[in-house]
Amino acid sequence: MKLLVPVKRVIDFNVKVRVKADQTGVETANVKMSMNPFDEIAVEEAVRLKEQGKATEVIAVSIGPAQASETIRTALAMGADRGILIKVDGEIEPLAVAKLLKAVVDAEKPDMVITGKQAIDDDANQTGQMLAALLGWGQGTFAHKLEMNDGAALITREIDGGLQTVSVKLPAVMTTDLRLNEPRYASLPNIMKAKKKPIEEKSAADYGVDVTPRLSVVKVSEPPRRSGGVKVKTVTEFLDKLAEAGAI
Repeated sequence: MKLLVPVKRVIDFNVKVRVKADQTGVETANVKMSMNPFDEIAVEEAVRLKEQGKATEVIAVSIGPAQASETIRTALAMGADRGILIKVDGEIEPLAVAKLLKAVVDAEKPDMVITGKQAIDDDANQTGQMLAALLGWGQGTFAHKLEMNDGAALITREIDGGLQTVSVKLPAVMTTDLRLNEPRYASLPNIMKAKKKPIEEKSAADYGVDVTPRLSVVKVSEPPRRSGGVKVKTVTEFLDKLAEAGAI
């Protein structure tokens, strides 16, 4: 079984994001970048399936600038076998990403695509679902647990009411949630080995996909600062405060 794992280069989750002075976006210059945390979980799950003998190859795919090769190297150090970098400069929207991934799937013929449920930069939560629709494959989103069973994936999903288990025939698309697993740290020997693993470089034009944005960002602003809390002595005073704030 061949597995395809898309990985995205995003601002590191430990970094406090700053809005640009002209409010056209967030500041990325001289900011630490890393792999999207949900994609780390996807890579970990794919590598575990390979270690269990249920998968034969794990391919990491990233779409973005040349620096995204570092994100692929991280996936290779975690245990992926090879990488594909589709070079795209500038912002790229979920639909364009899904179309590019479909083209990669058509070329590589994987049995399953495992991707993070969303990226922490735009929080779109769209690519996995769009990819499944374009491919005509079944999908299991927000995966909490995965079991492989005779040509099908038994996926336990996190939903508002608790957990839901669905059986999806392969090939399929799965998106990972936080509690699926705990991603491993890449060891120094594996980091060194990752430098020798192949990364194929492509462009959007190679796949015949138009990545021109269809949306434009009008304004990006920071959330309003929260005001300090106050102490009240009685329930009546508490209700009065809520009324003043327009909460009731």
